Amino acid sequence: MKKMENFGILVISTSLLMFATLLPYSSASTTRRFHFNVEWKKVTRLCHTKQLLTVNGQYPGPSVVVHEGDTVEIKVTNRIAHNTTIHWHGLRQYRTGWADGPAYITQCPIRSKQSYTYRFKVEDQRGTLLWHAHHSWQRASVYGAFIIYPRRPYPFSGSHIQSEIPIILGEWWNDDVDKVEKEMMKTGAGAKVSDAYTLNGLPGPLYPCSSTKDTFTATVDAGKTYILRIINAALNNELFFAVSNHTLTVVEVDAVYTKPVHTKAIMIAPGQTTTLLLRTDQRSGGEFLIAATPYVTSVFPFDNSTTVGFLRYNGKNKSVNYVNRRRLTTTLSTRAVLPDMLDTKFATRFSESIKSLGSTEYPCKVPTAIDKRVITTISLNLQDCPSNRTCDGYNGKSFFASMNNISFVRPPISILESYFKKQSKGVFTLDFPENPRNRFDFTGVNPVTENMNAEFGTKLFEVEFGARLEIVFQGTSFLNIENHPLHVHGHNFFVVGRGFGNFDPEKDPARYNLVDPPERNTIAVPTGGWAAIRINADNPGVWFIHCHLEQHTSWGLAMGFIVKDGPLPSQTLLPPPRDFPSC
Repeated sequence: MKKMENFGILVISTSLLMFATLLPYSSASTTRRFHFNVEWKKVTRLCHTKQLLTVNGQYPGPSVVVHEGDTVEIKVTNRIAHNTTIHWHGLRQYRTGWADGPAYITQCPIRSKQSYTYRFKVEDQRGTLLWHAHHSWQRASVYGAFIIYPRRPYPFSGSHIQSEIPIILGEWWNDDVDKVEKEMMKTGAGAKVSDAYTLNGLPGPLYPCSSTKDTFTATVDAGKTYILRIINAALNNELFFAVSNHTLTVVEVDAVYTKPVHTKAIMIAPGQTTTLLLRTDQRSGGEFLIAATPYVTSVFPFDNSTTVGFLRYNGKNKSVNYVNRRRLTTTLSTRAVLPDMLDTKFATRFSESIKSLGSTEYPCKVPTAIDKRVITTISLNLQDCPSNRTCDGYNGKSFFASMNNISFVRPPISILESYFKKQSKGVFTLDFPENPRNRFDFTGVNPVTENMNAEFGTKLFEVEFGARLEIVFQGTSFLNIENHPLHVHGHNFFVVGRGFGNFDPEKDPARYNLVDPPERNTIAVPTGGWAAIRINADNPGVWFIHCHLEQHTSWGLAMGFIVKDGPLPSQTLLPPPRDFPSC
């Protein structure tokens, strides 16, 4: 069983390298079909064997590899007793919101022993994305790479690429994550933390009872250039990532090409992807650390550990054994490789260095004017404990979260289906507040004097097709200031402004970058600050916006918006497929 498990991991990497040779630059488009079985499998890490939720028995799950322009059909069969869904993170799903995946937002879950085929076309997107479960905390182990190869050669010396190495960052939990979430919501306290971080499902040698077979190793040739596809699939942590003694060059984020950025390390939030070029220029060869550790901005407990793998050069250097690896990592010290866990200055500099490529071939289509601006606070809240129970959160209360003081509640049926059928009564309302109801010093508030209770509801706002929408995410200091990764479904957006403190609608827009802002699907809102994004709202349907820290989403840090149908048949939401799940 253990041999087969590691073989599965090897197959994922090998198949991606094979596709890297076969697929890039092809102008042909076709229909590509996949079959996902959501099923349990016994997996052992850290000397702890557990039933782990997987797709096709693989951890991480199988890679979806397609071309730009392809039609994709992925049949998902649920072989477990619980409901499930899959989200194709970052795929725009133009007119096909039925295939987006978030439970009770765009679909009812796939029930036990039932199947649903996600059908969509990959249009005007190329690069590295991911897929993951979007029901409860199943994303802890149900995730994989989604690679879109372009129709044209890479704009970054594509002809000189030796091959590519996908690296998915994740977390390993000895506990059952479903029970962790339920206990958190029952007690009102913060959740338990993971037991390890992982590189492609492997924790590495710095953890107790973690052996050589539990360590990711990438073998390379000297003097070559490799593509590293970095994906953060971690449940609750933003991460720093680096390769010792090597400079990394950012060439793409969230499947959008960027101006090249040379760096020793990156910060990557859950849901974000970063494509890097790595030049194997160490003439002496040997092995070098591949490492990831958390970027910490919260006062809540966190997994204070580091996952390590190795970049091994082919050649005369002999492979070191496990004991020597432990000595090697101790000698080199990950502190010399990675930023400090609290290094907000580095995280800020790195985020601000990313710019859209903005070339003639790949223009930056940022809206230079707007039709609507929505300003929303993003807050962690303390809710008064009901009189008939005891709460274990701070000061005997329950932790929750909100946007503009509305804690999002998933309805019992799909919002998209109820919207399409014009049956919204009792499901959702269109009264999400488009500005904070009370203005105050958001990042300097004294939580002792403020009422931190949130209102609960399923509130959305609506925009016309083609609207140029600006959303300002304003952080708050309720409980503590914190970096929040916000993900927008159905659309890419442009990060036109960022800052610390309170957003000033009179002064800050004058400093926006409307020339080459980064285009993304997930934004790490600065700790104790704000971020302004602009969206071309040209995708009809219902779309979810939420924090990609799963703990915060469970607490209600989410909202949604509707893009109305446009005037043309090609600008309207398609009807649901025949096998669409029912609640």
